[in-house]
Amino acid sequence: MKKKEFVIQDLLSKIYQYNDSQRRKLPPERQLAMEYDVSRFTIRKALEKLVSIGVIEIIQGSGIWLNPQARNNPLVYNSITEKRFDQMAFRMVNLHKKLPNREEQQVFGLGENDYIWQFCRLRYVDNQKVQIEISRMPVQDFPDLNQQVIERSIQQYVLSQGLRISHLLTSYQAVAISKEQAALLECKKGIPAMHIINRGILEGGRVFEISDIVDINYSCTYVIPYNHDNLAWRQGNQGV
Repeated sequence: MKKKEFVIQDLLSKIYQYNDSQRRKLPPERQLAMEYDVSRFTIRKALEKLVSIGVIEIIQGSGIWLNPQARNNPLVYNSITEKRFDQMAFRMVNLHKKLPNREEQQVFGLGENDYIWQFCRLRYVDNQKVQIEISRMPVQDFPDLNQQVIERSIQQYVLSQGLRISHLLTSYQAVAISKEQAALLECKKGIPAMHIINRGILEGGRVFEISDIVDINYSCTYVIPYNHDNLAWRQGNQGV
């Protein structure tokens, strides 16, 4: 593990040791650098990441403060959501309408003659191609979908339509990059990647988007409460 990532993980574990609402302060950069035996630059980059995911706040002249609200909720961040929008860009590869197959009819609650959009776009992070995304959305809900929308944030577009997003259902599977994917991402065929399947759900339960994503530079960290009931269920009658 890189030094910066170790510092991030260790600070997170220490931050989540507190279970009260007291506003707490981290040691200054210089002290953290000495404690972890790394450069102040490494500490600064680690702190920038913790700021970006909302765990700490750096106040000029005051110091590094923990966000007490962050500790009250599960924390999930990945190599995409930790990035600011100005660090990312999209390029549309194609966009077209099509009739839904049986699975798409089931997911979106559509009839066989109700069209859906399907588009492919590339995601750039820090000017590097890292992701291919193929998404589908109902035409009846988003009749004005276009290239300009696709090359920005889809979630912001959905919210701008007066809709409210309730949940995001996500699953992951390790894959190897195909020849066609390698050509789009300008990488080697067969390198490892993460296949991410997202389903966006509106308040009321309707699905507004299905996305199939292949990412060649994916990482994910999460902090969640320990689930004692799940452990007991998995062990059956064996006991804890």
